[in-house]
Amino acid sequence: MRILLTSLLFLFVGCASYPIKNGFTSTQTSVQAITNPYFSDSAKDYVYKAQIKAFDKNLGGILAIKKLGEAHHRLVFTTEMGNTIFDFTFKGDEFKVNKILKELDRKILINILKRDFWAMILENPEIDEIFKKEAKTLKKGSILNKKHYYLSENRQLSKIIRAGNGKEKVVFSFLEINDDIAASIEIRHQNIKLKITLKAI
Repeated sequence: MRILLTSLLFLFVGCASYPIKNGFTSTQTSVQAITNPYFSDSAKDYVYKAQIKAFDKNLGGILAIKKLGEAHHRLVFTTEMGNTIFDFTFKGDEFKVNKILKELDRKILINILKRDFWAMILENPEIDEIFKKEAKTLKKGSILNKKHYYLSENRQLSKIIRAGNGKEKVVFSFLEINDDIAASIEIRHQNIKLKITLKAI
């Protein structure tokens, strides 16, 4: 009997959702939105020194992000000499590759970058469930058909977690936050060798 109970408990924990596995309790299910403020001001130019470690490649340069209108951003990554590595436009539900280096022009890599940067800049994703743990709030939504959890501590967005099967797949960390600007951002993939580090200039 004890073995059966242990097996059932293991099965329940193993199949549990990401919030439950991390000690959060569901508090609300009504649909609402969350605000991601970090790239929301069209009057500002968001410029970062960027390092992308992808598999066995290292790319360094300058990442500039500009809000051009409602749900409309342009994102350009250049070398420090000004040569374009990639140039993307996000507008509503549309994504456009304006330019990309030939050696990076691979569908799988473009899709990964698209998904990562879309999650990072999306201002008002729709939320379908809210979880709480002490001073932390976790809000669940969906971006490009993938579950994303928005972690706020003391009402400030500190992380976005893309999860699947109850496990972290990608973690977006917003650090050194001042006046709705994250001076440091890290995007770390857990299942592939990809890490993006951004430092505000």
